[in-house]
Amino acid sequence: MKKNEIKYVMEGSIAEEIGLEPGDVILKINNTEVRDILDYRFLMSDEEILLTVLTKQGEEVDVEIEKEVYEDLGVEFESGLIDGAKSCANKCVFCFIDQLPKGMRETLYFKDDDTRLSFFQGNYVTLTNVPEREIDRFISMHVSPINVSVHTTNPALRCEMLKNKNAGNIMERLKKLSDNGILLNAQIVLCPTLNDGEELERTLSDLLTLGHIRSVSIVPIGKTRYREGLCDIPSIDKAKAAEVLDCVEKWQKKALEKMGTRLFYASDEFYLKAERELPKSEEYENFPQIENGVGLISSMKEEFYNALDEEREMKISRHVSIATGEAAYNFIKSIAKDAEKRYNGLKTDVYKIVNNFFGEEITVAGLLCGRDIIAQLKDKALGDVLLVSESMLRDSTDVLLDDVTIKDMEKELDVKIKAVRNDGYEFLDALLED
Repeated sequence: MKKNEIKYVMEGSIAEEIGLEPGDVILKINNTEVRDILDYRFLMSDEEILLTVLTKQGEEVDVEIEKEVYEDLGVEFESGLIDGAKSCANKCVFCFIDQLPKGMRETLYFKDDDTRLSFFQGNYVTLTNVPEREIDRFISMHVSPINVSVHTTNPALRCEMLKNKNAGNIMERLKKLSDNGILLNAQIVLCPTLNDGEELERTLSDLLTLGHIRSVSIVPIGKTRYREGLCDIPSIDKAKAAEVLDCVEKWQKKALEKMGTRLFYASDEFYLKAERELPKSEEYENFPQIENGVGLISSMKEEFYNALDEEREMKISRHVSIATGEAAYNFIKSIAKDAEKRYNGLKTDVYKIVNNFFGEEITVAGLLCGRDIIAQLKDKALGDVLLVSESMLRDSTDVLLDDVTIKDMEKELDVKIKAVRNDGYEFLDALLED
């Protein structure tokens, strides 16, 4: 496979019109070498394009194109980023990949730290693996927003936590990006005894000084039972969760006064661990970090009860089982029972699946594995259907983290299984679907 090689040409596209084919290679756009997907997208934004192509027959040709601003050629490359994803050089003390057992599929062990994936897919990156010239390129192309794994703004502590001597200049880099109009989202993985307490206060204070920061999430370290050889980090208990929430809520008030936004958001796990009521959905301000488990329950709760309030006249005779993790169990059980009250003939059973694969400290549904679901539901009467969260599945597949598929589970449990998005409307539809 050659770099920049075209994998697919879309029907009716400019590429098809000018005769591009799979196997052709795009060398230059307007006499500028195409190094990666950022170059391609940036250079293709012009109305007049001179395209230099190496055909699969080995002939180099130039093609002049007139098009709309930002209109794409209509091609897909063999590699989505053209030059492949950049791996991570850090050895973060909280890294989940370093806590995986041996023998899982190879792709799970790849650590990406590619700022381009931050822009295109929303991945969080540390900025430690990016040379200064790349920071300047992102600014010149106005690559925005960028999602940054900050963790701490204390230079010495960040070098220690990321095990990278080049990790200490985070505030300089964030300030440079922010001062040049690049929007930033930040994430802090909270590790007790390391970046909590006064260190967390310092980090939130520093981030509040940035002009173009949009949101900051604080999420708890995820500890599997495979931490052999890694540093000892205490678990987050009820008292620690409450302490973190007190800190976050204090800085939310400061941010509201200064910026008109709460800016700082603790993940749902902290509220569940502290046994505190979760904020109302409007307090999450359009849920800027819902993909990090920040406001997921509040959003789903609002959606579910809005859906439940809709008038639906239907007769139903249906037994639905739901498999979820310990963190969401009480919430899912509560809304399922309210659906039962609203619809006579609906019976629900919610099962709390203990994560034996990764260890009992991992309580979120998205990290449950097929083997645990099978083992713990093997002898249960699961009714007409078993609902599981779509977050358990690898993107666009029916495969869970341990390579067990939905079909495998259906065969073992002798029940139809439906994967449902974390959406209150879809969840109610799945409960009622005949």
